[in-house]
Amino acid sequence: MSISVDIKKTLGTFQLRVKFEAQDEILALLGASGSGKSMTLKCIAGVEKPDEGRIVLDGHVLFDSEKKINLSPQKRKTGYLFQHYALFPNMTVEENIAAGIHAPKREKGAMIEEKMKAFYLEGLAKHYPSQISGGQQQRVALARILASEPEILMLDEPFSALDSYLRWQMEQEMGSVLEKFKGTTLFVSHNRDEVYRLCGRIAVLSNGKLEVISEKRALFENPQTLAATLLTGCKNISKAQKLSDYTLKALDWNTVLTTERKIPDDLQYIGVRAHYFIPSVNLNQENIIKGRIAHVTESPFSMIVMVQCEGAQSEKTSIRWELDKKSYQELDQNSEAILLKILPKDILLLSN
Repeated sequence: MSISVDIKKTLGTFQLRVKFEAQDEILALLGASGSGKSMTLKCIAGVEKPDEGRIVLDGHVLFDSEKKINLSPQKRKTGYLFQHYALFPNMTVEENIAAGIHAPKREKGAMIEEKMKAFYLEGLAKHYPSQISGGQQQRVALARILASEPEILMLDEPFSALDSYLRWQMEQEMGSVLEKFKGTTLFVSHNRDEVYRLCGRIAVLSNGKLEVISEKRALFENPQTLAATLLTGCKNISKAQKLSDYTLKALDWNTVLTTERKIPDDLQYIGVRAHYFIPSVNLNQENIIKGRIAHVTESPFSMIVMVQCEGAQSEKTSIRWELDKKSYQELDQNSEAILLKILPKDILLLSN
């Protein structure tokens, strides 16, 4: 099943402008809160109406502003899992699942039983949503959606209401469900780890605009834009000035660096991931940052070291360096001075 989306919508000062295609895959819509992820799903589902554009699902036109086509949500065959599942509170588990089944009454019983078994809900048929856990509620919502035989699945922050342990359990179960679903899934999240584990391609949204669509490994290795870099978890960003094809100045870190990739003319920033810094004792090597240790924080499995760069104009531009506890213990604990090396291949070159 394929989906083609090219829409615009304005809400006050916010403008949504997205254009993408997906087919028989799990495509993530990754973005910060308020970037337009949920609004995009609502426009596809028919809950919201775009101002202009076109939405086509497997050759079927769901919305076309020029041709005045705007199918109702019931006619779109989209399976939309809301953040808080939207179960009917006055219906039992089996009644909620039955609400998604469009079949003769004599067939419904067998279909409900099949979905109850597939989603490990046996014994809960007569329970109401308030009587079951968050994870069980999510399973009921998924069972109801899949019982309606949708042509596309749309999951809006499906783990946001769950605690960390249950999130992991449900992510595993969700992965199994998505593997069996023969169609396209749109997965909305602001959690880079969930997205990386579950999805094949990632579309990055920022302020209503779709900035980058990329295979997930390529995106993390070379995110290209500032918004994409921040969303993929990079903690160290500096304004940058191109000096030559392979040298630049990291303005916030007061350091000249050599890169492996050719530097584009529209360079605005660079990024370096927190675990890529290497301690050094040789000031004469290339890509050395000289600084002092300003603060150290211990986390359960690593150390977070904040390094203030020598000559930097502001403490707000400190570098965040993350390393395992054994490596931290091997540092000179009596010295605040530190030299950090950055490999040319580890410098992310970013436009605005």
